[in-house]
Amino acid sequence: MSKPGLSSFVCLLLACSSGAMPTALNQEASNDRPVIGILTQMVSDDFLKPWGETFIPASYVKYAESGGSRVMPIRLTHTAAEYENIFKQINGLLFIGGAADLETSDYAKVAKIFYTLALKANDAGDFFPIWGTCMGLQLLTVLVAGVNLLTNTTAENITLPLNLTTEAHSSRMFQGFSEEFMKILTQEPLTGNFHHYGLTLESFQENAKLRNFFSVLSTNVAENGAHFVSTMEGKRYPFYGVQWHPEVNRFQWNRKRNFPHSPHSVHLSSLLAEFFVNEGRRSSHRFDLEEEDSSLIYSYTPVYAGNITGYEQLYFF
Repeated sequence: MSKPGLSSFVCLLLACSSGAMPTALNQEASNDRPVIGILTQMVSDDFLKPWGETFIPASYVKYAESGGSRVMPIRLTHTAAEYENIFKQINGLLFIGGAADLETSDYAKVAKIFYTLALKANDAGDFFPIWGTCMGLQLLTVLVAGVNLLTNTTAENITLPLNLTTEAHSSRMFQGFSEEFMKILTQEPLTGNFHHYGLTLESFQENAKLRNFFSVLSTNVAENGAHFVSTMEGKRYPFYGVQWHPEVNRFQWNRKRNFPHSPHSVHLSSLLAEFFVNEGRRSSHRFDLEEEDSSLIYSYTPVYAGNITGYEQLYFF
């Protein structure tokens, strides 16, 4: 089992805060060719290292593409100047689930570069969204709080309904959901959970930086009885986090995992993918035509990994 500060290894098999408030963000941008950047993660298992140093599970790529975007994989080996250039080209960023040290790893360091760029951009009216899934949500809490507040909130290979807060009903994330579907979220187990650590509601409420930055949209109860934050969104910044995995509802099929595949769970995944990509459409960042094609995921071929991991396919870089 990983130490607090590392997302669960199970997630891997599946899967500086700023007090400044942004100026009025650009509401007019409409980009019909959005590109979502996905930050790669280091390959830690020896049996996967022959394929590459970093990877992205194909389910996250398919999830972003299903919302109407294209995907750019972002390696962990660029310079700060190169990351700034990438930031100016992509229209949103996805922090995926997995396993990494959220304070000292290259993954965390690169994530902080993009987080800082996104804060400055949004403050200047340059709209740029960030989404964090599982470890991605955990990472966002570390970036905002400036300290690692994660504790044991094991919810291992289980599906859960969401305990929605009052803020959920006025949130941006759920604004396109019907009243009927909001009720379904609280009644049916539509969310797949595969984590050992998370942020408890108590820790969230006791930290002023987190409390002022995020609204908690849902909570859940861990196997040890701890109430943890399961869905959140930025109050003023377009930053979003889910402790559960919406991508597995449509793109993961391992029979040993409790992936929800009901019609309602598939609909939930679809709604959220489209929501985040539509946030990306509001970004006016653009590629130079010469760089665009060579930068996208289409240059790479996913590897079948269903016989050795919990993922059907992995992209290696």
